[in-house]
Amino acid sequence: MSAILSINELCKTYAGGREALKNVSLEIRRGEIFALLGPNGAGKTTLIGIVCGLVNPTSGRVIADGHDVVRDFRAARRAIGLVPQELATDVFETVWATLSFSRGLFGRPRDAARLEQVLRSLSLWDRRHDKIATLSGGMKRRVLIAKALAHEPHILFLDEPSAGVDVELRRDMWKVVRGLRDSGVTIILTTHYIEEAEEMADRIGVINHGELIVAEEKAKLMRQLGGRQLTLHLPEPLSVVPAPLARFGLELEQGGAALVYRYKKEGGQEQIAELLRAINDTGLPFRDLETSESSLEEIFVSLVSTRQ
Repeated sequence: MSAILSINELCKTYAGGREALKNVSLEIRRGEIFALLGPNGAGKTTLIGIVCGLVNPTSGRVIADGHDVVRDFRAARRAIGLVPQELATDVFETVWATLSFSRGLFGRPRDAARLEQVLRSLSLWDRRHDKIATLSGGMKRRVLIAKALAHEPHILFLDEPSAGVDVELRRDMWKVVRGLRDSGVTIILTTHYIEEAEEMADRIGVINHGELIVAEEKAKLMRQLGGRQLTLHLPEPLSVVPAPLARFGLELEQGGAALVYRYKKEGGQEQIAELLRAINDTGLPFRDLETSESSLEEIFVSLVSTRQ
């Protein structure tokens, strides 16, 4: 799949010497949902700001839909829609006026049919004459997305789109984003809700201290870096792991009442079979057995914590 956004060796050093980005290179594929994760201060906002023409890079190059974001700023910016985390519109304007103004700001001709299509896709058509101040938090979020889509961008940045939104509205937002992707819009999502990225993204990128740690297919990332856990619940606590089982690296937890084995997803089944045979040979009784696997959140925490 071709890249719609190419970021090459991007660096940003602010006055005072703080390096916000360090040689970041990344390609976003046309028509995908890409989730960019990272702790506060990791460089996400700076990266978005450079791509959207709001921050000047120190070095490096960004190509958005075939246009250099510095040399061909206007064409590149027309290809991009940005939904900021904070409400960034006149709350005393109507929904329709807000979209009309945004479309004109990017040099697009008036197109009532296009604006109607955007508003209907976001369930805002019936509220088009309402002032933004009268809308709920979830509706205001939708207006921000509609405003970003008014000029027909091919790339859409969503910066914490469901921040401050309740669970039900968050799930509605996910449906909206999937619909946008299905219509051909490429989505770059930043979020502190790791389950949001796990639910929606095709690929995951993790940035920390200005460096891109990983950018990988979600399923592959979960398979390669994720782990599983087998827990044996014992009828009586143990003080030490039985000697015949020491080679498996088991750990005692829950005050010795649980015997835990952690393993990688790939190739783990053979290890489990060998472990269970060894447990059977020792005659060690257990009252229950359960398995669990790493979430994306656990993988994210592991990646970030190893690079403090």
